[in-house]
Amino acid sequence: MRQRHILLARSYATIASRRSLQAKGPLLGLDHFLQRQRTLSLWRQIVRAINKIPPSSTKEEMRQYAREGFERNRNVTDLTHIRYLVSTGKVEFDSMKRYIEEQAQ
Repeated sequence: MRQRHILLARSYATIASRRSLQAKGPLLGLDHFLQRQRTLSLWRQIVRAINKIPPSSTKEEMRQYAREGFERNRNVTDLTHIRYLVSTGKVEFDSMKRYIEEQAQ
């Protein structure tokens, strides 16, 4: 009887883990995973920099601009295009960062 409970528990755990994997979407390859991490890292850097600006309309405009850029390219799957977007995003962020540092002072 105990053996049967263990088997049932294992099968339920397997079913639950399959469901959670399916709910998250397809598994990413290593290259896609790395690009996703770089993209998230860039997003976090941008948000941290924007948070240094005192509350103003400029702060909200910058946050909205950054968010729209990320949302617009959310469904891009081509690795070459993703790399291009991340590198141009970093260049834009560097120029934006200089402006943010001026605003924060």
